[in-house]
Parts: sequence; structure tokens; C-alpha cells
Amino acid sequence: MIAAISVTLVLMILGSAFGLGSVSPWPGVGAKGSAFAIGAGIWMIVTQWLASLSGGYLAGRLRTRWHGLHSDGVFFRDTAHGFLTWATATVFLALVAVLAGALANPAVPTVDMESTHAAADAMREAAVTLAGFTGLSLVVGAFIASVAGAVGGRLRDLHP
Repeated sequence: MIAAISVTLVLMILGSAFGLGSVSPWPGVGAKGSAFAIGAGIWMIVTQWLASLSGGYLAGRLRTRWHGLHSDGVFFRDTAHGFLTWATATVFLALVAVLAGALANPAVPTVDMESTHAAADAMREAAVTLAGFTGLSLVVGAFIASVAGAVGGRLRDLHP
């Protein structure tokens, strides 16, 4: 679990550096907003999948080898360890994100609702897209962590 969280943090910091280096506060300079959003989304997906891969693999590889257990039981345990590593790291990072969002929430100023209706609708559409891609990425990440746990356990048993 610690490996998955660490990989996530390192890749998110690197992604922030790449993203901040590609944008500019001046009009017409740097990446466009749509290109930046697509790049950030792809980076988040790659980060989640690599963290799931590393955490799941290490969970399967470092799990104690049990002798006298049927190979199906060993496979299930290795897969379950990879999945539980992914689940624990995901819940931990979600809690950190909620806490950070709660601490960074500024006071909301009053605004004219007529002028912001289109902006609010655009933000809603962006949030729906982000939630869809995040959910799909998490499902694939759970699968990757489970398979990586099984691969790590198989290598553990082949090379004791």
C-alpha cells in the first residue's frame, strides 16, 4: 500500500510540474485549456494504473509463501492481496483529497446567477466527464492491481 501511495504522490508531483510548465497566464501563450485538460486526464489515468501495478505486484511478491496449499488458493490470495492494496491506497488517497478540499475551501462570494448559468452548465459537463473517466480508471486500476498481485505471487513461487 505504501508503494502505491508513494508512486501516486511522485507521479502527481511530476505531472504538476509538467502541467504548470505547459501553461501561461498570458493569452495566446502555452497550452490551450482543452489540450491541458486532456493531458491532465491522461496523466491521472497513467498515474493511477502505474501505482496500482507497483502496489499489487509488491503485495503479491512479498506475501508469505504458504506450502501445502492448492494452487487455486495461492492464486486467489495473491490476487486478493493485490486488490486489497489497491483498495486501501485508493481509500487513503480519497480521504486525503477530501480533507485537502475541506481545508482549502474559500468562502463563496455572491454572484449573478444569470451570467453564470452557461458557465455552471459547462462546469457540470466537465465534472461528469471527469467522474466517468475517473471511475473507469479506478475499475481498470483494481484489475491491474489484482493481476499484478497474481504475477508477483507467481514469480515468488517460481524463484523462492
